[in-house]
Amino acid sequence: MHTYGRNILDIADELTTAYVEVFTGPPFEHRDRAQTGAAFRTRLETDAARDGFQAWVERSDDGQIAGFLTGWTTPAPFRTDRAYGSVLDRIGPEQVEELLIGAFEVDELGVLPRARGTGLARRLLETATRDRSRAWLLAWNQNHDALAFYRHLGWHEPEVRGPEHDIVVFTTT
Repeated sequence: MHTYGRNILDIADELTTAYVEVFTGPPFEHRDRAQTGAAFRTRLETDAARDGFQAWVERSDDGQIAGFLTGWTTPAPFRTDRAYGSVLDRIGPEQVEELLIGAFEVDELGVLPRARGTGLARRLLETATRDRSRAWLLAWNQNHDALAFYRHLGWHEPEVRGPEHDIVVFTTT
C-alpha cells in the first residue's frame, strides 16, 4: 500500500478511472460515468490541497489500482457545502463539535470489484485510522453492503437529532 499527500495528483487520471468504476457500479449505477469522473477529479484537486490530506492506494499484482482511501482532519468551522449541511442537520452542532471537528474524515473509500472480499477495505480503513483517536465517514443510506460493513467493523452511528437524510454518519468513538 502506498501513501500519498498532495502528490496524489500525480496519479489523478488513474485514480479517477478507478473511482468511476467503483462509484458508477451497483448500487450507484444510476450515476453518469462522465459526470462522476469530472466531479471527482475537480474535488480531488481541491481536497489534495487541504491541511492534513492523505491518501492510500493499493495496487493489484498487475499494477492496477485495487482500492483507495482519501481523507483529512476535519477543520473548524464545520463546512456546510457538499453533504456537510446534512451531517449538521442530522446529528446537531454539539455532536459535530464533539465527534467530528479535529477527527480524521474518511472522504472516499473504494475497492474495485475484482478486489472485493479480500479484506482490502478493512486494511485501508485500519491504515488510515491506526494512529488517530477519532475518525468519521459518511455512507449513502441505500448502500446496504457498506452500512453493514461499517457496523460489522464496530463503527458507531451518533444519535440522530434532526431530520433523516440520505446519508448515515459513522464514527470510531
